[in-house]
Amino acid sequence: MIPTDDASTRKREIEDKLRQEQETLNFIKESLEKSDQLTKNMVSILSSFESRLMQLENSIIPVHKQTENLQRLQDNVEKTLSCLDHVISYYHVAKDSERIIKEGPTGRLVEYLECMGKIQKAVEYFQDNNPDSPELNRVKSLFEKGKESLETEFRNLLTRHSKPVPPILILDLISTEDEVETQEEVTLEHLPENVLADIICISGWLVDYGRNQDFMNVYYQIRSSQLDRSLRGLKEHLRKNSSSSGVLYSPAVQNKRKDTPTKKPVKRPGTIRKAQNLLKQYSQHGLDGKKGVSNLTSMEGKDDVLDIEIDAYIHCISAFVKLAQSEYQLLTEIIPEHHQKKTFDSLILEALDNLIQEGESIVSAARRAILRHDYSAVLTIFPILRHLKITKPDFDQVLQGTAASTKNKLPQLITSMETTGAKALEEFADSIKNDPDKEYNMPKDGTVHELTSNAILFLQQLLDFKETAGAMLTSQESSSSASSYSNEFSKRLLSTYICKVLGNLQLNLLSKSKVYEDPALSAIFLLNNYNYILKSLEKCGLIKLVAVTQKTAEKSYQEHIQQQIQTYQRSWSKVIDYINEKSLPAFQPGAKLKDKERQMIKDKFKGFNDGLEELCKIQKAWAIPDKEQRDNIRQVQKQIVTEAYNTFLQRYATVSFTKNPEKYIKYRPEHVAEMIDKLFDTSA
Repeated sequence: MIPTDDASTRKREIEDKLRQEQETLNFIKESLEKSDQLTKNMVSILSSFESRLMQLENSIIPVHKQTENLQRLQDNVEKTLSCLDHVISYYHVAKDSERIIKEGPTGRLVEYLECMGKIQKAVEYFQDNNPDSPELNRVKSLFEKGKESLETEFRNLLTRHSKPVPPILILDLISTEDEVETQEEVTLEHLPENVLADIICISGWLVDYGRNQDFMNVYYQIRSSQLDRSLRGLKEHLRKNSSSSGVLYSPAVQNKRKDTPTKKPVKRPGTIRKAQNLLKQYSQHGLDGKKGVSNLTSMEGKDDVLDIEIDAYIHCISAFVKLAQSEYQLLTEIIPEHHQKKTFDSLILEALDNLIQEGESIVSAARRAILRHDYSAVLTIFPILRHLKITKPDFDQVLQGTAASTKNKLPQLITSMETTGAKALEEFADSIKNDPDKEYNMPKDGTVHELTSNAILFLQQLLDFKETAGAMLTSQESSSSASSYSNEFSKRLLSTYICKVLGNLQLNLLSKSKVYEDPALSAIFLLNNYNYILKSLEKCGLIKLVAVTQKTAEKSYQEHIQQQIQTYQRSWSKVIDYINEKSLPAFQPGAKLKDKERQMIKDKFKGFNDGLEELCKIQKAWAIPDKEQRDNIRQVQKQIVTEAYNTFLQRYATVSFTKNPEKYIKYRPEHVAEMIDKLFDTSA
């Protein structure tokens, strides 16, 4: 059972909560009533605002539409006025531009091209909108005049500023190829920078707006003439300097580029002059000591001129490549890409044709000389052909993209030179074999024959150009090995050819030696020629090339030389036979001799004396230019004769065979030795 006090307390708490809740409920009701009243007021305000807004909209919208229409009308008027101004401007273009077009573009190219742009737009407008307007004809005429003025300006700028490249600069340009050290690159400035910029600008306009390609013809004609004049100027410079000084000079680039270039001799190709210098050297110091061994020395002046021409031509070949490369670089800046190759082809054609024609003239001159059996003329082809082959990769690169006929010009010239050279080589070998045995043409002293010296000198030139000569011979071969092993094959062919020439020379010398009535002189002649051939082959290095196909060549020549020495020694047999111990009868010292025996001894002395005197007199006029061979032959012969003579004297010194011994014993052994020491010496 709950206590009474607790229940009362609990009741009072419930009644208090109930009263609070009632108060809260009354407050909420009052709030809702106020909220309803506010809502009604707001709805009334909004309804009034909506009514007023509708009234405003009904008033503003017509005004807005009217304003919009007015704005549109204003815009249309402004656009119409702008278009009208634009159209009217086309009608003023001719008048405004006539003075500028008449004055031309010189010195005002940018302004002039802007003016041409306005004229072009006027032409386009009238063509599209009023093709029958007289204004169209007027602006068209003005446009054509302006275009002609631009073309004239293009031509004038090129003509005025396209000058031949100075020869000194060209020589500097091509000399850098031979420099070992790194040099500052030599560049060509064909046109001043501002002029080039104007030309490029005019070219671009003519292509884009002028619809004209005639300026490309103008360009290649002017630049072609400039290229040709540059090469001609170089050639004249080389001729002038060579003829005045005897040596070609080039102001080549040194370690650092200087304002005043220093002179440097240009490398000379090995041509006829080298052979002539050798001939002169031999005639003055060498193998015969008395006279030249070749008539080529009389042609020195003529061949000097020929050397100058060859040198100049070789320089022009290198110059053409360098100048053509430079021209192409310039052309790419001016001519549109799809016209560059064709224009370049036309540009270089004249200079290239002149270069090829000059090469063909050299080949033709060589052919004519070969027909006259002047085979030394083929030597003019060797340096040119070698240089053409060295330069051919650069040629091919420069001519890349040109017409096939242009590309084939150089290979055709090379083929022509190879064919002519190969024919000359074969005919030269045949001429060595078939050279006639003319008695008046034989050296009376048995020295080296002109044919031998000329043949060896000719072969020495082949050594200087062995790759070129081998290629010449290879070009005439159709075998598969020629293409499979080109280098080795060419070397073997050249070795075979040299052996053929030497073989033909040996056969001819044997035939010529028979012209001499004296077998000893014939032996001396062959000895001198064989020795000259062997020493020359060894000295110049040809013997190594010969050994490629004939390994025993050196030994063979040495054997031939020994055979001729032995043949010569037999000429003393009849002298030695008089005093030979085998033919001497034995006499006792102091024994009395019979008349027949005394006469026999007298005859032996007389035969020896007469034979010795005759041989020494004859053989003193003979020649052995090689000092080593001459001394060796003298020494051997002196030993043989003096030993035999000394034995002979000792045997008959105590024998009384005559009352006048000094009549028969004319020479002492040392006197005989002195006489033999004077053999082969015309000054003795």
